[in-house]
Amino acid sequence: MEKQSLPKKPRPLGESQFLRCAELILPWLNAPELAAVSLTSKALTFVSRSITLRRSLDAARSLESLPVPFLNAVDSKRYADFAYTPFQIPATSPPMRQRWGGGASDAPVSQFEMNVVGESMYGCECERCEEGYCQCLSLAAGAEIANECGSGCGCGSDCPNRVTQKGVLVRLKIVRDEKKGWCLCSDQLIKKGQFICEYAGELLTTAEARRRQTVYDKLRSTQQSFSSALLVIREHLPSGQACLRINIDATSIGNVARFINHSCDGGNLSTVLLRSSGALLPRLCFFAARDIVAGEELCFSYGDVRLTPGKSAENKLNCSCGSSCCFGTLPCENT
Repeated sequence: MEKQSLPKKPRPLGESQFLRCAELILPWLNAPELAAVSLTSKALTFVSRSITLRRSLDAARSLESLPVPFLNAVDSKRYADFAYTPFQIPATSPPMRQRWGGGASDAPVSQFEMNVVGESMYGCECERCEEGYCQCLSLAAGAEIANECGSGCGCGSDCPNRVTQKGVLVRLKIVRDEKKGWCLCSDQLIKKGQFICEYAGELLTTAEARRRQTVYDKLRSTQQSFSSALLVIREHLPSGQACLRINIDATSIGNVARFINHSCDGGNLSTVLLRSSGALLPRLCFFAARDIVAGEELCFSYGDVRLTPGKSAENKLNCSCGSSCCFGTLPCENT
């Protein structure tokens, strides 16, 4: 009768193997989880601090051409915790996890292929688009609404009429302010008319946007530091009888535009609703309204602050823009 051998006990991980495993797993944790794990051992404290440092060096996780660092001389918060997308994406439930702070392997660009909602194949057939010849350029409707070539066009990615489709190409930084919290600032001279970024996040139905806003209002009443980034855009249709409402939520998933604050004087950014040929919905894009010096905060007007007749003034937020014409209240759903 053969003697049965007992299963061998697994070898304990060596310190170097343990650290390698931690470097693979911990970048998937959110900020509270990472803080909790860091308290369990000295080794994990070391790894957690390294991840926190790398996160503070680039909010964009290498998904943009240039890094966007966090700078904080106000309190101990090193970075804002959210998932990054350079484009509009369909709403996700439950919220997605994203590797961040693990080094060069973080969030490859292929993870976020540009997902055009309601795509239809129409556009120009140009090899190189020029004013007067390209039908996409001829569709431009003014300063606040414009068109670009897109997925339905025959031109390539080097087309000069795809200015906003290359992501962030100016140096930016996210700076902590005592009153406003995080603020997006320039880190170089930006010339008037230069593209800054688009407002990226989750595309929501109006019903879902209102449900989330109710949740955010409750969170803000209990957590003073909580700040939502749900933006409602209304595009008035040519008939004048209706408007298209677009809800973009960058609270949990968004890009650097989620840090652009409101200014009652209109700020230094101009907004353009930009349609790409082949896409059903427009994108909100930000351009420099004037020359912007390095270190200057980027801001724009969120909208009118006057209360809509019949609407309640509950849940209003105080404005800290500091402009000479500050109304003292931020625009909201009821204004």
